[in-house]
Amino acid sequence: MTTANLLLPLAAEQKSAEVTDWAARIGWVLGLLLFIAFVYWLMRQGWKWRGSLQSDLPELPSAPGTPGEAKLSMSGRYHGSTTAGQWLDRIVAHGLGSRSRVELTLTDAGLDVVRPGANDFFIPAAQLREARLDKGIAGKVLAEGGLLIVTWRHGDKLIDSGFRSDRSAEHTAWVEAINLTNQFTTTEGPAR
Repeated sequence: MTTANLLLPLAAEQKSAEVTDWAARIGWVLGLLLFIAFVYWLMRQGWKWRGSLQSDLPELPSAPGTPGEAKLSMSGRYHGSTTAGQWLDRIVAHGLGSRSRVELTLTDAGLDVVRPGANDFFIPAAQLREARLDKGIAGKVLAEGGLLIVTWRHGDKLIDSGFRSDRSAEHTAWVEAINLTNQFTTTEGPAR
């Protein structure tokens, strides 16, 4: 007998190994999905907890019936609000933590913030403190000067709200207009 004849029966007897253990694979996938769902649930609980910690924040004012003639208007994105000077301390109470599209209108009465799909609010001119260009707020980081940050007082808290115009060249005009409005309406001393 030749060696080829001797190896032929051995090759016929070999069987390929099972490629996939479906039960183990399905178990791992289900375990991973449960872990992801658990992490999502923890994040949601953290969001609710942060909202309950900020429950002392008063209700947001709504726009007056006749706000006056618009000085400036802008459409863009609302990126969130934080405690003034602390760009990672997001405020979630009253829907201030929800990112959305935004239509801003600055009048003599104040700043009207209209957010489709989220809570609208109004910042009276007397509550506006300052505006500046910055690069980040509440976990959103852009190029230097990419965000319009408006600082305002609500209750006993100073709040920074971040906006980005669809046309970022508008930001400088907004900073000048809000700071000019603040110059004439603030009677309690320095802007901060």
